[in-house]
Amino acid sequence: MPNDPDFVVEKWGTTRPSEGRVFAAVFAHSDDLAIFAGGTAMKLISEGYKGYFIKTTNDEMDSYDLSFAETVYRIAKETEDVVDYLKLEKLYSLDYKNHYLEHSQLTEIRHRLIMLFRFLKVDTVITFDPWGHYEENPDHYITAHAVETASWTAGRQLDLPELKDMGLMPKFVTRKYLVARGPQLVNRVVDITPVIDKKLECMKLHVTPMDNMYRTYKDLHPDAKITQDEFVESEFLQKADPMYGVEYAEKFHYIDETDSFSFMRNQKS
Repeated sequence: MPNDPDFVVEKWGTTRPSEGRVFAAVFAHSDDLAIFAGGTAMKLISEGYKGYFIKTTNDEMDSYDLSFAETVYRIAKETEDVVDYLKLEKLYSLDYKNHYLEHSQLTEIRHRLIMLFRFLKVDTVITFDPWGHYEENPDHYITAHAVETASWTAGRQLDLPELKDMGLMPKFVTRKYLVARGPQLVNRVVDITPVIDKKLECMKLHVTPMDNMYRTYKDLHPDAKITQDEFVESEFLQKADPMYGVEYAEKFHYIDETDSFSFMRNQKS
């Protein structure tokens, strides 16, 4: 961990070292980005990145007592509000059925991601860790594996060669910020202390899913004396472990394949 020479704590600076770089935050649901990496997205944009949000499901299951149609309608608007708040360039919603992503759809999702990664010239992704343990939600691990395979095949010359005729040239995605809800290898934390209040406001824009989580929690803990705001803060804004040396952090398994050894190793078919 912090004693590991490969462990990094990303701090905020005053320069823009990533001018011209592009990240895609690829998550299954509207609130995943704000919860797991909202502060990191703000930091990368402050350093010069352009950012995009690619959402794989239609979020139709993420309300407490609304219809599917009303849930989709409300969350679509809330997600656009979050995209504007985070100063992202655009939302791309693939709109697969919520909670029903399947392994049989991996190839199709991968192909759609390859097209977007090439079109947007993505070099960095923020997504779920495809090897995270004890993940119950199929949308999370299917999305993660689709991103993993698309990041590699997006740069290969003979994968979807017709895309080159459309002007979408091969480009590898070489940097990955991977998150998990369960145990995982953490080799990088991003200091989000300077934007912790903004992260909270960003999460609150997800009115419908936050209401769903809070009311579900109350069903499971009927005697709990906690407001929705208190629930959101206690659930998602815990202080970082003191060993990190920052007050608040987002944790990642970070992969950088731009060094020559990793790059050449991964080109072997």
